[in-house]
Amino acid sequence: MKEIIFFVVGLFILYIVIETAVRKGINNSNIGQFLEKKYGVKADKKSFLDDDLDNEN
Repeated sequence: MKEIIFFVVGLFILYIVIETAVRKGINNSNIGQFLEKKYGVKADKKSFLDDDLDNEN
């Protein structure tokens, strides 16, 4: 049971790392900068983590 929990937590951490790397990679690329200049900067899409009960105001 402990192995399954570690596996799920590991996958979640890996997901966050890959998502962050992809976002930074796209935003810093030539194409990403071109699209940002052409269409402007859009507000970041809310993450499902932003809907956490701890973040309610």
